[in-house]
Amino acid sequence: MSDHSNHTETTDVVESIVPLMPIVLPIGGAVLIFLLAFIAVFMA
Repeated sequence: MSDHSNHTETTDVVESIVPLMPIVLPIGGAVLIFLLAFIAVFMA
């Protein structure tokens, strides 16, 4: 049988995104709040 226990070569997508979370989350939140406010003004 071949040994597939060596996973150090593969890069996990989640682990590559985690260092960017302090930048991505506030920008995503700002965009979401802007879109919700735009929808609220447009529907009023």
